[in-house]
Amino acid sequence: QGAQAHLEKKGIHSANIHVVKVSGSFELPLACQLLIDSKKVSGVIALGAVIKGSTNHYDYVCSGVTSGLMNVQLSRSTPVSFGVLTCETLEQALDRVGGKLGNKGIEAAEACLEMITLKEKLTNGNKL
Repeated sequence: QGAQAHLEKKGIHSANIHVVKVSGSFELPLACQLLIDSKKVSGVIALGAVIKGSTNHYDYVCSGVTSGLMNVQLSRSTPVSFGVLTCETLEQALDRVGGKLGNKGIEAAEACLEMITLKEKLTNGNKL
């Protein structure tokens, strides 16, 4: 909600914001890749949360999501902003999505907009 509201505040019409839900954070890289390959987006804001449990599964998911999103961004030359929370508890995650520690969705949306602008400048031969 924070990311979408921020994009609209920055002038992006809601019809141009595509929200795609996936079953878990591990599925984010493929969803981002499919969105980019559809040629309907200039950038992707990947939002999710991985909450640590009692096993080391958390470490594998965090690593896979991080490297997967980076690989998609670099292989497609399209901004993918990282808004995946990696937290010890649900309370920590809630603090980062509009609670006492800010809103990661807004931060990820702003990062994506900045990278889209930078890409346009660099690929069109404009000065920085």
